[in-house]
Amino acid sequence: MAQRYVRIQTPEGRIYYGLLQLSRGVQLLDAPPWLKGQPTERFLEPETYRLLAPCVPSKIVAVGKNYADHAAEMGTPVPKEPLLFLKPPTAVIADGDEIAYPPQSERVDYEGELALVIGERCVDCTPEEATGKIWGYTIANDVTARDLQKKDGQWTRGKGFDTFCPLGPWIVREVSPGAGLQTFVNDASEPVQSSIIDDMVFPPDVLVSYISQVMTLLPGDVVLTGTPEGIGPLQVGDRVRVEIEGIGSLENTVRQRLTPLAL
Repeated sequence: MAQRYVRIQTPEGRIYYGLLQLSRGVQLLDAPPWLKGQPTERFLEPETYRLLAPCVPSKIVAVGKNYADHAAEMGTPVPKEPLLFLKPPTAVIADGDEIAYPPQSERVDYEGELALVIGERCVDCTPEEATGKIWGYTIANDVTARDLQKKDGQWTRGKGFDTFCPLGPWIVREVSPGAGLQTFVNDASEPVQSSIIDDMVFPPDVLVSYISQVMTLLPGDVVLTGTPEGIGPLQVGDRVRVEIEGIGSLENTVRQRLTPLAL
């Protein structure tokens, strides 16, 4: 099994990066792994820590309509260049945390995706250079208030609510281009999304290169690579699970978010 890099919190509130063992114990690192963190002699036993999102990005750069079948189900052509948008870091939650259904929306959708974690500062990179800037891979759910996305005509609000970027549960260094991506809702045995990541229109190296021509990518930043067809609505109480072969699964439940305070 590939090494699984995690970010955890102890009951005392201390946060560490580490290597998850088969026993579910964690060997702690002395720094984030993409900053050359090395294993220490400290070891946390299972049940003595809480799993957090595996990184703390300065930004999350997401890519829209990067699977042809998803573009088709949205009734739009495949973009000729990567279609970029941002999700705020405050949208990130961990595996097992709750997605908050905002009262402003009447349709909140799941979007299972492969996420890239950047390991080195990346500016004006070629695709070949960009390959070396991708430190690892994890799973994301690009949760979207679909009605607000359509209403606003741009995507900041519909994609940007707190809790709208489940991320994790850990990072692996490599993933096969033929790895399957599937999304399941509740106890259904059949996935609502099923594809292989090689079906992307623009592959990871091209995406990172393209983004780096626009903005500097920093260590720990995250790139969401797009979702395949099969998007659909979530309801309060639903459980949504995104699985990617070679990484694992990311599962979150949906709760009702309290009505925001009047401004």
